[in-house]
Amino acid sequence: MSEHLSDNAPSPQKIGVREFRGNLTAYLRQVRQGGKILVTSHDLVVAELRPSAPSYRSRRKPGALRGRIRMSERF
Repeated sequence: MSEHLSDNAPSPQKIGVREFRGNLTAYLRQVRQGGKILVTSHDLVVAELRPSAPSYRSRRKPGALRGRIRMSERF
């Protein structure tokens, strides 16, 4: 792999598209662990990879609406 794969880098890593494609799994693992990566093409940043924001949507509870939903007699 590359010397770019350092653990817990303080600033985003810059890697080329070819390097990223060649080591995709390792870079995605690094992002999953909190790292940030800038993917470049001809020294221009084309993508930024970072962990996704946590989802604050509450989980659906089966049966939570039981007795509250009424179906029309003609349905």
